[in-house]
Amino acid sequence: MTTTDNAVPPVLSPGGVPPRTSRARGRASKRHRFLTGKGLTYAVLAIGALVWLLPFAWMVLGSFKTQREILVRPPTWWPKEFTADNFSTWFTQLDFGTFFTNSLVVAVITVLGNMVFCSMVGYALAKMEFAGKRYLFGAVMATLMVPTVATFVPLFVMVSKLGLANTYGALILPFLTQPLGVFLMRQFMMGIPDSLLEAARLDGASELRIFVRIVMPLCGPPLATLGILTFLSSWNNFLWPLVAAQSQDMYTLPVALSLYSTGQNATNYGLLLAGAVLIITPILLLFVFLQRYFIQGVATTGLK
Repeated sequence: MTTTDNAVPPVLSPGGVPPRTSRARGRASKRHRFLTGKGLTYAVLAIGALVWLLPFAWMVLGSFKTQREILVRPPTWWPKEFTADNFSTWFTQLDFGTFFTNSLVVAVITVLGNMVFCSMVGYALAKMEFAGKRYLFGAVMATLMVPTVATFVPLFVMVSKLGLANTYGALILPFLTQPLGVFLMRQFMMGIPDSLLEAARLDGASELRIFVRIVMPLCGPPLATLGILTFLSSWNNFLWPLVAAQSQDMYTLPVALSLYSTGQNATNYGLLLAGAVLIITPILLLFVFLQRYFIQGVATTGLK
């Protein structure tokens, strides 16, 4: 009898597969499920979120550092000694309240104006028939391709001749209606059933009443999206307020941040980072509270 005849047969798993082979296949199966399922997506998103959050973490931590510690080499993440001097400088020496009030007034009025006027124009382009409707919508879309900086000179000439320079009117009026808002509202209103509006017309409702009582209550998600986008644009607007605001009492936060964080010899990075934290905090809070409506509005209006 040969040695082969006396060999002990391998122990098989209940499925008829050797244990090592079964474990290897199990690991391969888990790896395959991870790569083809949500595991890889979550890993990529986690890495992307970490990379995206690093600058914000550096900004917040740097706002509590002194100028010397910020400039030290090699740089350090965590402050050796927390200091709130940068924030106290904004609140006590640089009249932060005036800058914040100017930014808030301009942003809120601009948002409200866009919600009203963009909704009106969007309703007319979506649900009303009139001569030149397609050409008007094409003109609105064409303005999206015009760089904002290219309009600064004619806008400044207009507001100056109207006597609005260095006033809230100069900061607000040029942005009360924006083509992106018109497009956003028009796309959403196209999805509202015409039969609903026709029924209201048969009952004797005017176009204004239909717009206010029927259309606008259905436009919650796109209005939230428009509000967030407009507030973000107005709150972070720098070039136009720099041109239109000619005195300190009309400066907005971005203008004040650029002018008062730079001295004659060097930039005060601690003051700059603290100001950036103060500017970005309202935007983050607004997005956190309205993110559900923002996502829903983007999904239902075809904005890509």
